Order: sequence, then structure tokens, then C-alpha cells
Amino acid sequence: MSTHKLLAESGCHITPSGCGFPAPGLNSFNFKPIFSIGSFDFTKPMLLALICMVIVVGFFWAAFSKPKLVPGKLQLVGEIGYTFIARGIARDVIGKKGDKFVPFLTSIFFFVWIMNIMSIIPLAQFPVASRFAYPVALALLVWLTYMYLTFKTHGFKGGVKNLVWMEGLPKPLIPLIVFLEFLQNVITRPFTLAVRLWANMFAGHMLIVMFSVASWYLLTPSIMTAFAGGSFILAVGMTAFEVLIQFLQAYIFTLLTSLYISGALEEGH
Repeated sequence: MSTHKLLAESGCHITPSGCGFPAPGLNSFNFKPIFSIGSFDFTKPMLLALICMVIVVGFFWAAFSKPKLVPGKLQLVGEIGYTFIARGIARDVIGKKGDKFVPFLTSIFFFVWIMNIMSIIPLAQFPVASRFAYPVALALLVWLTYMYLTFKTHGFKGGVKNLVWMEGLPKPLIPLIVFLEFLQNVITRPFTLAVRLWANMFAGHMLIVMFSVASWYLLTPSIMTAFAGGSFILAVGMTAFEVLIQFLQAYIFTLLTSLYISGALEEGH
């Protein structure tokens, strides 16, 4: 059970006989299994991830299953979202070759965005991407796509050259540059892609929980009520700021994915 839920149920406030402040920690990101199948535990983040998938697939299916020349409201919203990714990311970064990757990039953007938005949805109130396994799985998918396109486009020898080679290097620097390019393109890219999304969602959720818990803890019939109000205002402000971060992180994740795809399709250095 999370810290803020325990706090609310126990009625803990800052009083001479009250409890100490139960600062939120990693326990805010751990959930008891909803049910278990053998040794497999099905938790709240898993359920939210499935709901997010259903929302994204269901929305675009409903919007484009029977497209009309004069779009209805649902189709219009879907076209705006699709066009935003097509023109704002795929075409700008990859060029004309990016058109066939628009469905892939659109799926990633909206899936990541909806997972992040779950942080502010009543009853859900948890960003799925703050559990490291989900950004890692998405980053691994992007990395596999990047590797597949690299070797499909250039062949094995050309693909290796695309990943680690730079033309015109002095011979003494070749081993160092090859190692650094390999480290960057093969190992660092998927790691940083996952960590960037996870760290922002983790930190944002932690701050919101911290100020929310503090609001309840400081709420007493005394001068502490003023501090509780200040903490509550900060919690609301952080929530509004988090809405922007949720969108930006989905955009950055998708933008970097398109950059990797572009690099895979281009000639080596």
C-alpha cells in the first residue's frame, strides 16, 4: 500500500501526539498483485499498461476503420494526431523515407503519452513509465528496429561501418573512435533512451506524492493549516507542470526514435 494511502487511512497529522512524517519512497511505486497466475503476479502497472494499449489501438481503430472523405470528430482528431507525427517528426527528421515509419512512430508517441497521463487520471494516479521495465521494453524495441534497418539497408559489412566507422581518421585514433562509436550507437543509445523517460516520470510522480502527503500531514487546526495550503498549491502546480512534461517526454522519445531510424537509413560517416 502506498505512503499517502496509509497516511490518509491512519489520520496522521503533525500534532504533539501524532506520528512522524511518513516520507514517500520506493514504496509508492510498489503494488500488491491484483491476482496471480502460478508464479506470475499481475499488478496495477501491468493493468494500466494494458489499458493504455487498448485505448491507443481502440481509438485509432474507431477513427480510421471506416474513413470518410469529410471526417467526423473522431476521425478528425485521429488525423490531427497522425499528421502531427508525420509532418512534425517523421518528415522533418527522416525525410520522404519516413512516411512508411509514421504508423510506428505514432504508436510509440501515443502509447508513451497515455502511459504518462495515467499519473493524473483519478483511480489510476500512476505513470506507468515510472516503472523502469516499461521504458526498457520500449527502448529495446526501438534498438532492435534501429539494428534491423541498419543491416537491412547496408548489409553486414556496411551496417558495421555505419555503426562504428568515421572516414578520414588518423590511424592512431581509429581504435579509440571505433570503440567510442560502438559504445554510443550500440550500448548507450538504448540505455539513455530508457533512463530519460523513466527518470522524468519517476521524479515527477515522487514530487506530486511528496506535496500531496505533506498537505494532509500539515492539515491541523492551527497555523500549520497555512503550510498545508501552501503544500497543496505546490501539489496542484506540480501536477500542471507534470502534464507538460508527460507530453514532452513522449515527444522526445519519439523524436529520438526517428533520429535513430534516420541514422540507420543514411550512409556511414
